[in-house]
Amino acid sequence: MEGRDLGFADELREIAGWNQLRPDWERYLGLEPEGCFLAEVDGKLAGTATTTCYGTDLAWIGMVLVHPDFRRQGVGTALLTHAIHHLRVERGIRCVKLDATTEGRPLYEKLGFQAEWGLRRWWRVAGNGGVLGEKRDLEISEGSLDLDRQVFGADRSLLLQSLGRSGLAVSERNDGSFGMSRDGARAVYVGPITAATDSSGNSIASELISQVPEGRWVFWDLPEANAAAVALAESLRFEPVRELTRMWLGEQTMASDPKRMWGISDFGLG
Repeated sequence: MEGRDLGFADELREIAGWNQLRPDWERYLGLEPEGCFLAEVDGKLAGTATTTCYGTDLAWIGMVLVHPDFRRQGVGTALLTHAIHHLRVERGIRCVKLDATTEGRPLYEKLGFQAEWGLRRWWRVAGNGGVLGEKRDLEISEGSLDLDRQVFGADRSLLLQSLGRSGLAVSERNDGSFGMSRDGARAVYVGPITAATDSSGNSIASELISQVPEGRWVFWDLPEANAAAVALAESLRFEPVRELTRMWLGEQTMASDPKRMWGISDFGLG
């Protein structure tokens, strides 16, 4: 995939009704210029897939989209197989992960992926009259990056700094806990949020959600294992709308801590 292909890629995203924006595609391509792929059928563009590497121990597969005209023709499987080969063989990545929908999980299992833990998308319409700032450069501190390495299980500092540069808000605490929000095609996206304690996670999530302007949809993706975050979502009248499974392939050497994840970064990024 190259920059000239992003129009087609975003067209597929729009058809699917996903929340990413053109800058998100630019981020995927900027982080992995050799790791974002297109599928063609009879010379026509048919699908997309992205990969994001976090060192050599962990990588993510995302944005697997197939144009409606080419579905059920093996395009998605071909994209996944190519992405896996790129990561495992060409890049030497030890573990590959993705967030699987209920519909996609059987395919991923056939390719060797195993379930790690479940997560859900929660949403609601903001009703508190918050005010979001303009997009601006928002730096993530070294203390927060260190905490995130412990919780996520790999170094994703390049991704976090990129998200901060295009974010609407960043909130940090003295214990290294942090969170951010950003705009999307359908909703303001709250996350990632990484917290050292439940108290910090609750405080940061509540702050970011309160800043969303009245009438805007809010998306918030939470691990099911984080009971405190789920309880907060329910208390704020969020509703669960999608169930996914985090899955892995290869060597599960990088332990993550979903109980301290108060919001993931994106289904396509982890």
